[in-house]
Amino acid sequence: MIEQHPLPFFLPYNARLLMLGSFPPATIRWSIDFYYPNLQNDMWRIFGLVFFKDKDFFIDSSKIAFNKERIISFLNKKGIALGDTARSIVRLNNNASDKYLEVKEVIDVLHTLSLLPECQTIVTTGQKATDIICSIINVNEPKLGESSVFNYIGRNMALYRMPSSSRAYPKSLEEKAKIYERMFKEQHML
Repeated sequence: MIEQHPLPFFLPYNARLLMLGSFPPATIRWSIDFYYPNLQNDMWRIFGLVFFKDKDFFIDSSKIAFNKERIISFLNKKGIALGDTARSIVRLNNNASDKYLEVKEVIDVLHTLSLLPECQTIVTTGQKATDIICSIINVNEPKLGESSVFNYIGRNMALYRMPSSSRAYPKSLEEKAKIYERMFKEQHML
């Protein structure tokens, strides 16, 4: 069965950085109706460690969900946009693993960037997202934690290939946070 992406892009007016994953997990796994919604996914813990030295900074007081309002306020302040590279998929195995996602339709990067006039950095948060973006914008894939510079629609931009925030990815939370921290420092966002 083909699934359409359930969320609109999150596009703050001041976004300088666009972070792209592949596709969200099934809604049964969501703790919030926003990006990286699964409490077992470490993206918001990575952000908590990097920006606040507290892995639980974005977890709400119930401890069973992320705090969507705090996340949105932070992203707006920092100018970080979020989206996914796949607009429609088929799950070949009933989970969110990129390995088992058959992408049917990808994002329109040109349109998305036209809505983000200050954006000069794209960050991919996993291999499938990286593969899709590299094929669309025709840029060489950077090494993990590094960037490739390219020109797209008249903009000099950087593409960063970051580790997946999935706990299945073979790096500890702290190791991933250090890689993200270096990227945010290079982008003068930390």
